[in-house]
Amino acid sequence: MTLSGCIRSVRRTGTQPTTFRPGTDLTPIEETVTPIDDADRSARRLRAEQRIAAGIRVVSLHGEIDHNAKDLLRESLGPLDARPAHIVADLGRVTFLDSSGITVLIAAHQQIVDAGGWLRIAAAEDMVREVLHLVTVDAVIACYPTVEQALSG
Repeated sequence: MTLSGCIRSVRRTGTQPTTFRPGTDLTPIEETVTPIDDADRSARRLRAEQRIAAGIRVVSLHGEIDHNAKDLLRESLGPLDARPAHIVADLGRVTFLDSSGITVLIAAHQQIVDAGGWLRIAAAEDMVREVLHLVTVDAVIACYPTVEQALSG
């Protein structure tokens, strides 16, 4: 079994927990490899759904936005035609957001604004909202507590 898609834990056997310094021998070790349940993996994978509400595209995102999901996020927020885009990104079911996702959100916002449109973020859960605030995305992209508020702007 490979370690790809697994949780790996390593602990030293026969001793009390120790602080290890560079160059310290870690043998003997006991290694446990636990496969991640496929249902768990698919629940975390990013999914995107789109709908039109009041003439505005609502992109509902579900799952984790990380390095593996950045291309799907970029495609989901991309232009559908030549008209200026008006997009609400519904993050209500996003459970994780890292710097890859933040980079895509900022780049999409800039492209949309440059084309005469706008991007709004809506319904982010507490953890994701905190990340957006810590890196000041909320100062660049308008963030709303609900999709309805984002739609009415």
